Amino acid sequence: MPIQILMPALSPTMTEGALTKWLKKEGDKVKSGDILAEIETDKATMEFEAVDEGTIGKILVPGGTQGVAVNTPIAVLLGAGENASALANMPAAQVPALKPAAAAPSAGPAPAPAVAAPAPAASPGPKPAAASAPSVAPAATAPSGGRVFASPLARRLAKSAGLDIARITGSGPHGRIILVDIEKAKAGGGAAARQAPGVAGPLGGYREIPLSNIRKIIAKRLTEAKQTVPHFYLTIDCTIDKLLALRSEINASLAAQKIDAKVSVNDFVIKAVAIALRKVPAANASFTETAIREYTDVDISVAVAAPSGLITPIIRKADTKTLVQISTEMKGLAARARDNKLKPEEFQGGGFSISNLGMYGVKQFEAIINPPQGCILAVGAGEQRAVVVKGALAVATQMCCTLSVDHRVVDGALGAEFLQAFKPLIEEPLALLL
Repeated sequence: MPIQILMPALSPTMTEGALTKWLKKEGDKVKSGDILAEIETDKATMEFEAVDEGTIGKILVPGGTQGVAVNTPIAVLLGAGENASALANMPAAQVPALKPAAAAPSAGPAPAPAVAAPAPAASPGPKPAAASAPSVAPAATAPSGGRVFASPLARRLAKSAGLDIARITGSGPHGRIILVDIEKAKAGGGAAARQAPGVAGPLGGYREIPLSNIRKIIAKRLTEAKQTVPHFYLTIDCTIDKLLALRSEINASLAAQKIDAKVSVNDFVIKAVAIALRKVPAANASFTETAIREYTDVDISVAVAAPSGLITPIIRKADTKTLVQISTEMKGLAARARDNKLKPEEFQGGGFSISNLGMYGVKQFEAIINPPQGCILAVGAGEQRAVVVKGALAVATQMCCTLSVDHRVVDGALGAEFLQAFKPLIEEPLALLL
């Protein structure tokens, strides 16, 4: 009996996702553990592995389709000895037809019946807005005689690649343009590579970039955090001249030993935060409706900017790891985050967050708390400043750190206690090596 392959729930909050790309095609043999497809969840783009062995008999949902509900059949797997004729014996409900492309959120209102499609063109007085939107015109002259049908992902990729989507032939259901069509157009170039025009609005030209599932969930969570979490902020300046000197010595030693690693200021910050949380465990906590949850492990979430949005991979048990271990692990996590290849366990959880914008020259900022965590530390750039040392002026390299705190979890005195534990670890960093 053929086996249905269902749209998986790849994160706890996922209700639907985008089937970005199939890595197998109809007729391919697969075994357990093979990567079948790439799926964009509400948090990241992830690989979907096969559970059963067999042959891909039919792909029900093409690559590039968004808004696929969890547990929707997306393909059919044929078992040993079965062929395509076995599909005909499946109950009709088990082989659902794909929804027409017109149902896609970004495609606008549902189209009128075919006989009514020419009606807008016959209208003697088009709206001024339509006349000032040249990007709409090509869609009206599409091969189908009506609006261009394309998945939201295909539209976004076409815009970013400078492709005129109205001149691309779709291979999806009902001629819908999907991801593979965009990739072919990019590879082929020619007429399809004409720059898609922008949109002229009353305040000037612009282009719209459709929201990915990840961007949507980030927007939702940060809005909820700012509206529902009572933030307050504590700021300190840390002198980091000794830290910079020690960092140079460590990196020189690693290079001399031909070890492919290099520690950064951020690695020192992660280690210092982890040790400070061991000294002040009440700051390693989150808020629930019935209790304050204090974590026994020190798992540090570190903000990484990825093309799809901000994501926070986690250094697990950071207090037990050396600076080199933290550096190596963080480098790998950041690379996978930027490629949207993080596994759920690599970014879900964590008890405390760090956001560092020092590499961009930002002096000081206040980060938004990452719920349900109780704290996030915003780290600014190290810069030389005039300071007073024992009654005399001196020059020191100082780094501004601001702790954003959920007042339901950590009060002012506890937040200050954490910073008192953190500051000497940064200013006297030899303690981080012990």
